[in-house]
Amino acid sequence: HVSDPDLLIRTGGETRISNFLLWQAANTELYFSDKLWPEFDHAALLEAISDFNRRERRFGKISEPLSP
Repeated sequence: HVSDPDLLIRTGGETRISNFLLWQAANTELYFSDKLWPEFDHAALLEAISDFNRRERRFGKISEPLSP
């Protein structure tokens, strides 16, 4: 058993996941890069991880309580 992904990186400027891991990616953060896969290097990976770390992951919850 492998846990569901936390981050899915899509290269090549495409902004769709094409049914790739559709159910497993329900709570996955998506990162889209204009770089093609052969050019997606270590620096690009670090940028994707940095972007992921700046996100607030709520898993369906809200950040602040709703006003009554």
